[in-house]
Amino acid sequence: MIMGTSRREGAPSRTTAIAIPPARPGLWRQIREDVACVKSRDPAARATLEIVLTYPGVHAVIWHRLAHRLWRGRGKFAARFISWFARLVTNVDIHPGARIGRRFFIDHGAGVVIGETAEVGDDVTLYHGVTLGGTSWTAGKRHPTLQDGVLVGAGAKILGPITVGAGARVGANSVVIEDVPPGMTVVGIPGRVVKAVADRRRLGDGRIDLEHHLMPDPVGEAVSALLDRIEFLETRLAHHQEQGHLPPPPRDRAIT
Repeated sequence: MIMGTSRREGAPSRTTAIAIPPARPGLWRQIREDVACVKSRDPAARATLEIVLTYPGVHAVIWHRLAHRLWRGRGKFAARFISWFARLVTNVDIHPGARIGRRFFIDHGAGVVIGETAEVGDDVTLYHGVTLGGTSWTAGKRHPTLQDGVLVGAGAKILGPITVGAGARVGANSVVIEDVPPGMTVVGIPGRVVKAVADRRRLGDGRIDLEHHLMPDPVGEAVSALLDRIEFLETRLAHHQEQGHLPPPPRDRAIT
């Protein structure tokens, strides 16, 4: 905070506070963080040199960092050209206008699409096939915002100017079209909230939970509950018929 003094003639002096936004880290520091975070999120990662040379998701993020700086200045054509080249060599399409935070990781990378007005917070992880897409032709904010610590499973689609809260998880192949509260898990088409952060399995070494196959299936659970209820009612009906409380079921008549 900077404390300044404002004084008008004939009025007592008073102190005003001016907020200073946090300084943005340098490009080299951002790239180092992007590379370093891979070891904590990918069990297959071994050496830093291997990550730098063979991870297309890391390459895509590095190219985007360069393109975004040009986009924010006067080099929009150069930014689009770098974005096109990055897509050509990594199969990851990130618009140079997208705002991406620190320690961003795209695992495998193939088929990821991030739109122009998308905003991604710090420590976010995306898997292959994820789309952060728009739903409108109008200018302005039309892509989603992912807050800090969000995890998006393979093939998921997050569409429109919605917000996925900090620490939320999106299950594989889900389609999210509404805001997601912080710390919740969303699965299905359309996405439904099914699990809070307090119900998740915690890993002692600080790694993210990769057991996506353990995510609940709300539709399957509802169908299973209905089948159990039908079986119960049929058993109860048969019992009453045996006791003579109800007439027996009609026999099937032959069609003549």
